[in-house]
Amino acid sequence: MNSKFHLAFKVKDIKNTIKFYHTILGCELGRQTIHWVDFNFFGHQLSAHVSNEIPELDHCGIVDNLKVPIPHFGCIVDDSTFNTIKKSLEKHSINFIVKPQKRYEGKEGAQQTMFILDYSNNALEFKSFKNSEEIFK
Repeated sequence: MNSKFHLAFKVKDIKNTIKFYHTILGCELGRQTIHWVDFNFFGHQLSAHVSNEIPELDHCGIVDNLKVPIPHFGCIVDDSTFNTIKKSLEKHSINFIVKPQKRYEGKEGAQQTMFILDYSNNALEFKSFKNSEEIFK
């Protein structure tokens, strides 16, 4: 079975959301209204809904002695896609919460990771595993 993930989340406005997810991240636009927009998020469906009440982030997640924002979402991509995303984020002057780095080098689960905020302060993480068979190890 080839399942697809769906996530509906809050954003401040549609225009900047389209700029971030479509222009910067390269996600294909789906259906949209003045209140929400769908994206093909690396093969998964994101539905961004306008809200005036976006919760504050809590940097309570501790991974390798780094505080990471909770909640966050993102995608596991291949090395080429990871580097393309990284370059686009840098080109558009997007600040990294956690700069692109390698974790667990030489160990099971070796990966690249980076954390960013979209224009509505939603936290995203992108990962690329050296060996995709180790994603859950």
